[in-house]
Amino acid sequence: MTAARFAADGVFPSVCSLDCPDQCGLLIHKKDGRIIKVEGDPSHPITRGAICNKVRHLSERIHDPARLRTPVKRTGPKGSGEFTPITWEEAVNEISSRWKTLIAEEGAEAILPYSFYGNMGYLGTEGMDRRFFHRMGASRLQRSICSAAGGVGYRYTMGGDMGTSPEDTVNAKLIIFWGVNAVSTNMHQVMLAEEARKAGAVIVAIDVHKNRTGKWADWFIPLRPGTDAALALGIMHVLFAEGMADEEFLWEYTVGAEELREHVRSYDPARVSAITGVSEEDLYKLARMYGTAKPSFIRIGNGLQHHDNGGMNVRTISCLPAITGAWLHKGGGAIKSNSGYLTLNERALQRHDLLKKATRRINMNHIGQALLELTPPIRSLYVYNSNPAIVAPDANKVREGLAREDLFTVVHELFLTETARYADIVLPATSALENTDLYESYWHHYIHLQEPVLEPCGESKSNVEVFRLLAEAMGYDDQALQDSEEDIIRQALDAPNNPVLEGITYELLKEQGFVKGRVRPLFPGKLPTPSGKIELYSKAMQQDGYPPLPEYVPLPDEDGLPFLFVPAPNHNFLNSTFSNNAKHVRLEKEPLLHMNTADAAAKGIAAGDMVRVWNRRGECIMRAAVGEDVLSGTLVSQGLWADASGRKRVVNALTPARTADMGGGAVFFSGRAEVERVSGDMVK
Repeated sequence: MTAARFAADGVFPSVCSLDCPDQCGLLIHKKDGRIIKVEGDPSHPITRGAICNKVRHLSERIHDPARLRTPVKRTGPKGSGEFTPITWEEAVNEISSRWKTLIAEEGAEAILPYSFYGNMGYLGTEGMDRRFFHRMGASRLQRSICSAAGGVGYRYTMGGDMGTSPEDTVNAKLIIFWGVNAVSTNMHQVMLAEEARKAGAVIVAIDVHKNRTGKWADWFIPLRPGTDAALALGIMHVLFAEGMADEEFLWEYTVGAEELREHVRSYDPARVSAITGVSEEDLYKLARMYGTAKPSFIRIGNGLQHHDNGGMNVRTISCLPAITGAWLHKGGGAIKSNSGYLTLNERALQRHDLLKKATRRINMNHIGQALLELTPPIRSLYVYNSNPAIVAPDANKVREGLAREDLFTVVHELFLTETARYADIVLPATSALENTDLYESYWHHYIHLQEPVLEPCGESKSNVEVFRLLAEAMGYDDQALQDSEEDIIRQALDAPNNPVLEGITYELLKEQGFVKGRVRPLFPGKLPTPSGKIELYSKAMQQDGYPPLPEYVPLPDEDGLPFLFVPAPNHNFLNSTFSNNAKHVRLEKEPLLHMNTADAAAKGIAAGDMVRVWNRRGECIMRAAVGEDVLSGTLVSQGLWADASGRKRVVNALTPARTADMGGGAVFFSGRAEVERVSGDMVK
């Protein structure tokens, strides 16, 4: 990228880097080297010029005066936020020196990288970082905090992360948003659903909270947290009992239909209603709508997999389109994730061959426990693209671990986040608009090249740049650690085993900005399951120790407290991103605790009261929102709020660090809590 482009005024194409399925095409308006406007790219075939509030106000985040502009070193106690500026040379020398000593004395596994997808660019999240830590032989992080449980459950049924093409869903006559607040987290699927609604489609939302999507839908169905599999099994019961199954599809494209037919007899509407809180009448109505609408489409969300039974929830729902044969109708079927289509050459990208011997794996959901209890201990933590002090479960334990004086912590960030305040050294990070990177959506079928449109802020550097510097300082001379961004992109795109990427080259992306993969409908065709068919009965699950048929497993009651606590996403943040930016905080206003009218009355709580919600792990104080948006026994908050003000509003202080039934996934939504009204002097 030339300096002339950096300095130029004008409008520049870009792509959204946020961990969102929509991955919008953007147009960045610049004047005097600064962003003056961010708008959607109307030429993008899927996102079509529409963007969310988060991105519309992106310039305030990019040009925030609080951005880090130089490396800093801690001078005060951990967590105090007291730092002094240092040079990059000093920072790299200290990091490499400390690491060399640790490796010599305790081995490379004493060092742990901690990251996720705060930036979705492949080079910075799955490229040079993985290469570097593989070469080092550091402990490996199991990155399973988001979609791991549901991904495994869906793959047991369908064989891969593949579903309906989003643009086809305009043809659906029934659209079910199940466990997804799509208005806030998948807005372009909402736009497509609106097109379908204008053509006569009915939109149903199934969730534990009547959020923006529930209020927008034609019919909102509330249910108790973690009972999604039971509801799906009840729908199957009615479909089979009333002759609404597509017997030809079941015969040709599935295995286990007869076993499933017999199995769901026990999930009669009365039993399912008692489990889920959905009335028998509504269960029959929903099942008959689903059984007769052609095409029918289900958008399977992340929310329902953040439970102890999350993998089975998704596994069960993913069987529904097979029973009605929805997959054969254009726009029918389901989407959990479409990331299985645009699969890059992972071996070339991550270079697993640099890891000379197997090293221990640490589940990122257990980071608090790992920092405090693991043997041999973690002595150094390198955090990037994540903010575990806010986003990881059992947050108080995480902070206790981060506060260890014998833990050498380095954080690479745009801001002095809650995690960065515990660091020994903080390195300033570039924003995505200052980088070269490769992006692909996990919802639509387009792959994007991002080229920088801004000068780096101050002395900030990208992940790729920093890992190259660290590799040189550590004495790692492997060519894979010296590759340029263009080199890595070419290597990742060279995926001869994936015909979907055929013809997509670096040159084509540089010319066009984004290119659609060559995606074909799943049916007729063969799936990547052991049988090549949809596996309603899964021998692979049986071999792995799971029930081979979909099953409802109740959530555990670990704490013996009366309420299930669900800390869901809000509209103006994305996890903790934007929670420290004044514009987005003003838009979101304040954290609320949604509770049922009957529960509030029993606790002497009125709408607008300040309440304390707590369990043995921690507590939060927020304002009560009382009504019928949640069922009795359920508490819902929205958003991961920054806590720089000292207020008790870190919701993950309450969430358990257990892992889900599949994939080591998080169980954020399976925690239990108690709630009480608090007086003004308890509110900070």
